[in-house]
Amino acid sequence: MSLAALVLLVLPAFFGVRAVSQDPVLASLDALAVPEWASKNDKDFETGNSLCLGVCEFRERVSESDQPFGETTKVYSKALSDAGWAERKVAGCPETPVRAEEGTYTCWQRDELTLDLSVSLPGCAVDQVSAEQNPQAGAEAPEPIDPASCVGSTVSIKVWNAIEDERGREDPAPGPQGVQPDPVLPTDDSIFQQTNPTPEAS
Repeated sequence: MSLAALVLLVLPAFFGVRAVSQDPVLASLDALAVPEWASKNDKDFETGNSLCLGVCEFRERVSESDQPFGETTKVYSKALSDAGWAERKVAGCPETPVRAEEGTYTCWQRDELTLDLSVSLPGCAVDQVSAEQNPQAGAEAPEPIDPASCVGSTVSIKVWNAIEDERGREDPAPGPQGVQPDPVLPTDDSIFQQTNPTPEAS
């Protein structure tokens, strides 16, 4: 009887605490219907707090994919749509343009959350490009990477509370627009009046 009572009390408490402590946003990312090859070595980062005291909670997940960024973007976009996220195109997404040969960047929204999905070249390819574009003085040129050993892509998912995401919002009280005209000085001031000079005494 004691053992049965212990099991009935401890197990619900254990699962209850685990459910409360698990971040629902990260849990929803876990539930995205993406293939196993598209979500490997997940790393999660969290800042802020759920009550938005000072700073609202921010989450980021970085994963590795075995497939190129084009194929990876397709499966994540479908998974987000199936999970109720709607893609949105707003100014500031992305903050800086992404070259078509280097990756994709899309923005999404669901309820009170906004999400940025960035799928880019794998880390080995990024390191190669960086070494080629920023060579160190006196260093030898980097050896080209074997395409067969540098495959896949890197996935970054960032989730904000929508009240802190100001992209796409219109200013409710915009200020004056256009070029500020040069100031016009008054012409009725005495210094602007032309007076006849006093003739010199002969």
